Amino acid sequence: MQLIHCPWCGPREEVEFHYGGQADVAYPDNPADLSDQEWAEFVFYRDNQKGPYPERWSHSAGCRRWFNAVRDTRTYEFLAIYKVGEPVPATTHWSSQVPTSVQSNRTSGDRDANQPQETAKREIALDATTTVNRGEAELHRGEAGLV
Repeated sequence: MQLIHCPWCGPREEVEFHYGGQADVAYPDNPADLSDQEWAEFVFYRDNQKGPYPERWSHSAGCRRWFNAVRDTRTYEFLAIYKVGEPVPATTHWSSQVPTSVQSNRTSGDRDANQPQETAKREIALDATTTVNRGEAELHRGEAGLV
């Protein structure tokens, strides 16, 4: 059993919590102005790094509040837990491994505007099924007479 420390309730069993995705992702200022490609990148693409990773968590079976955590994705160990809007706590054994944009002092919980968007280089096939890889999608589209 994994214990997760809720900033308001203290340590609780993992089953009381729900993962909420990558922390510090800013909502677009004018979402209606985004192209389909830009909106898809915002909704679906997130960093997927190995090691310390900032995440959002909800204590859904307790106080129902959201908080942020830095978790090592290799070991599932929680390295730091902090409230939304607070800066990422600096500790010596992992802070050098967390991306510098996440370490900056944030008060709004938003993604650093200067952080490069790696997703801009990714190609999104809007007509392909997301549950199969590109080769299989081409094959299925060909079988359906769509190619």
